[in-house]
Amino acid sequence: MLPLLLASSSPYRRELLSRLRLPFSCSAPDIDESALPGEAPEALVQRLAEQKARALSHRFDQHLIIGSDQIAVLDGQIIGKPHSFERAREQLLSASGKRLTFLTGLCLLNSQSGQIQIDCIPFTVHFRDLSLAQIERYLQAEQPYDCAGSFKSEGLGISLFRSTEGNDANSLIGLPLIRLVDMLQAAGVQIP
Repeated sequence: MLPLLLASSSPYRRELLSRLRLPFSCSAPDIDESALPGEAPEALVQRLAEQKARALSHRFDQHLIIGSDQIAVLDGQIIGKPHSFERAREQLLSASGKRLTFLTGLCLLNSQSGQIQIDCIPFTVHFRDLSLAQIERYLQAEQPYDCAGSFKSEGLGISLFRSTEGNDANSLIGLPLIRLVDMLQAAGVQIP
């Protein structure tokens, strides 16, 4: 088996990948993550996942490289990481009583053969009706300012949801493990 490389500096993705109990290393790709004019959200996350993997393929030319990128879409608009309390409060107020869809682009690149697998995995969160006080208490408790959508579903953020829908809840955190296992197995990786 070729060594696995996670093209990410995300501690969340690293923790998720470690659940598969496969040895891997990490390296952060340096790419421009800007959307192209008129680019659809699904196309954007797939392109960025592939670019992240390809950005490392010259340095790691005998690896299976995993690239992943995620965006959140609310009312047809892409929302990103809030980076501040004020912006997180705005995002959660906008999401109150609505659905937020996460699109995760996933790429597995065999840098030795050039074989590539790419997919986009959706996951939808239906928010409860949230009061300003609930939102502010949540933000003070968890401070999810580095998370698209302004919540951590693996923590207290789950209390903000009415329901969820999708094939893999891990995709909400940034790495859809069910689809990744399919890709790894197609690349010849044996997973217990």
